[in-house]
Amino acid sequence: MELRILQEIIKKKENKSDFALITNLENGNSEIFENSSVVSKDFKKHINQIENFYMNKKSGIIENTNIFVQTYSKQLKVIIIGAVHIAQYIVEFSKNLNFDICIIDPRKYFVTKERFFEVKVINKWPDKALNEIELDTNTALISLTHDPKIDDPALKFALKKNFFYIGALGSQKTHISRCKRLEKFGFSKNETGVIHGPIGIKLGGKSAPEIALSIVAQLTIETHKRWKE
Repeated sequence: MELRILQEIIKKKENKSDFALITNLENGNSEIFENSSVVSKDFKKHINQIENFYMNKKSGIIENTNIFVQTYSKQLKVIIIGAVHIAQYIVEFSKNLNFDICIIDPRKYFVTKERFFEVKVINKWPDKALNEIELDTNTALISLTHDPKIDDPALKFALKKNFFYIGALGSQKTHISRCKRLEKFGFSKNETGVIHGPIGIKLGGKSAPEIALSIVAQLTIETHKRWKE
């Protein structure tokens, strides 16, 4: 591999960029591929397959070719509002997934290093904490506190920033009340309609680990939908 390619890979990984390294295994030629990249003659006839690998975050050798695609994707930011028991299981189930998790909770008695030693925890109100983090549409919000004073500011922030996934814990009745409150703050029904509430896919379970599993499953589904857009 040429030194300039290696340097470019290091730079892109430091910048947490999405890209793929494509290599012709027959002659060793490599180059960086990004969305809508123009590729050299070594790869041009396989561009559709390369794009498919890239868009689906896959790595491997394209079938019946000598082209190897190694895809690198930046971590998705996941903001959890509420350092509750369910949050502990979400962190546990997400260990091997490409999620960069941060937990926000202004309540000191919930925020302890013993409970959340593996992830970043911010002991501040969401409206302050969220403004201190670099966030974009590559972010998911999971709201778990059941307390409108804590949840609502976070939901408003996520809606304004167009987070790719927004979910909030609570019953259908609770969610209807939540959306009505948000509409009073100027959000339309279409905007509040993107919130997954009740959060998670329907697994039928009611325990903390079962709810956490349903949330992680839904987040994974929405993540793959986003990649295919």
